[in-house]
Parts: sequence; structure tokens; C-alpha cells
Amino acid sequence: MALISIEDLDGLDDEQLDDDITDSSEPMNDEEQDRMHAHWQAVGRTHHVSVPREMRGPIEEMTRRNQTSEQEPVPFVTISRQEKLGEVLYEERVYPPGKWACVRKADMLYEQSISNAFMKLMRFICKENSTGRYLGMSVPVVNEITMADGGTNFMKDVLTAYYLPAEFQARPPEPTDPDISIVDRDTIRVITRVFYGTTTEETISRQISMLWELLGNSEDVLRDRYMVAVYENPGVPQRRNEIWFIRRGP
Repeated sequence: MALISIEDLDGLDDEQLDDDITDSSEPMNDEEQDRMHAHWQAVGRTHHVSVPREMRGPIEEMTRRNQTSEQEPVPFVTISRQEKLGEVLYEERVYPPGKWACVRKADMLYEQSISNAFMKLMRFICKENSTGRYLGMSVPVVNEITMADGGTNFMKDVLTAYYLPAEFQARPPEPTDPDISIVDRDTIRVITRVFYGTTTEETISRQISMLWELLGNSEDVLRDRYMVAVYENPGVPQRRNEIWFIRRGP
């Protein structure tokens, strides 16, 4: 059974939720939680996923927090940008070392792996950690995929990573879920291209092909590993994502 992913947070905008829920900083009662859960179930069905009742608490927490607090961007430095007729085709960035909470999944479909992984991370963010606090949302959440057969097919194993906000970089909270690992990741240099919509094996494969067409042959870019960066954008109908190509070395 696939679970809801970060993309499905986009269904929770001000127009779809009652004002008495989203505008309140007070905890919801059982009736309000049930209504919120039913709304998420409806959103989830459009993505062929299911949301268990035990997710009501984390859903409430993240929904209320997103109404009142800003998301923290993962830090990076832009190295170069390729444009054509005013449109950014792709850009190159360096992301510094940092601590990430990571979950590795190998479900039947890519969509199932990232959904199951993010639901675990969502619970970790929403107080299921050694601090007992809401940690705050950082963006993007990054899904790392490995390719087989010369870079043409997805391997089942997918790593989903959430960057710990600056407040917790020095002393990361411990997850209560043993499937979540805190990983100190090295500097990474990536070539990125924005795309919009859902992220499936089909759409990701298309984006990989499009970026290779733009780049041409490049010996210092990996062909067996890519990243998909997912951003939460409640105010934008089309979800923003990025495909990341990984440079060899720093």
C-alpha cells in the first residue's frame, strides 16, 4: 500500500480547507482531525495512495505549521546558468556538506518508495524524535535513484533525504524510527533543471533524456545515479520539481 508523499501536501491549500481549520493555531478536535484526514484521503486517491488514520496527528501538525512558518531552503551556491531566449535551461550548483535524515525503500514502484519514505520522515519532523519538537520543514526533499542496464532502468532501491534545518545541524535529533538514519553527506555539485507536475518513473525518465540532450556528452557527470528534488508549493497548481545530474568529484 503506497502512502502519501510530499507532493500531496500541495492539495492542502487555503481554497480547499475550511478557514476554521487552517487559520487556527489551536490543536484540532477529533471532528476536525477526521475532516482533515478525509480531505487527505480524497487527495490521496487521485494519486492512488492511501493515508492511514495514525497519520492524522502529523498531518495536523504540518498543515498548521505550514500556515504560519516559512520553509527553510537547503543552502547552495549557484556556479553557472545556461539560458536561451530568457529561459533558464539548466544551472549548476554546489550544495555544502550537511546532515540529512534519510530513509531507504525498495517497493515495487518508485512512487511507492518515495511515498512510504516521506511518511516516515513526516512523522520524524512532527515530534517523533528525541527532542519531542516539531523540527520545521526544509526544501527540497531529495530522492536519489540508481539506474541499471546502462542507465536505462530504475533500480528498486530509492533513498529519500530531508535536510535538517540549521538549528539542528550541530546536534541532530535522534529518530524514534529505526528506518531513519542521520547521515553526514559530503559536498555535492549538481546540474539542475526545473520541471512541473508529478514525479513518476515515466516523467523522470523523460526529464533525464531532455537534460542529456541539452548537455550533450559529458564524461564528468554520472549516468547511473540521479536525484529528484521535490518542493512543496501550496500556492502553485503545478508542482515544482528538479532533476539533478551529479558531477564527479567536488
